[in-house]
Amino acid sequence: MTHVVTENCINCKHTDCVEVCPVDCFHEGPNFLVIDPESCIDCTLCVDECPVGAIFPEDDVPSGQEHFLALNAELAQVWPVLAYKKPSLPDADAWDGVPDKLPLLKRE
Repeated sequence: MTHVVTENCINCKHTDCVEVCPVDCFHEGPNFLVIDPESCIDCTLCVDECPVGAIFPEDDVPSGQEHFLALNAELAQVWPVLAYKKPSLPDADAWDGVPDKLPLLKRE
């Protein structure tokens, strides 16, 4: 099983989760993080560290966000690994809980 970063990470990109990951399975894009499903060992450490509640086990992804499973797998193949904590995006707090952020996802 893997864990999945979902919509609420978009435009927040807190990296507390990255800091606790023992296998460096997080990959960083301009305004979003993803988990490589091939690297994730299902340790669950990242779930509690995410300040915006954007990480879920693949079997518990919220209804309507199942497409983030494929999106995490796709983008993990092209985005670089992030293995250390970085500052959140400047207006991360304002974006927490904002719905329908998928169109705002930056791929490059």
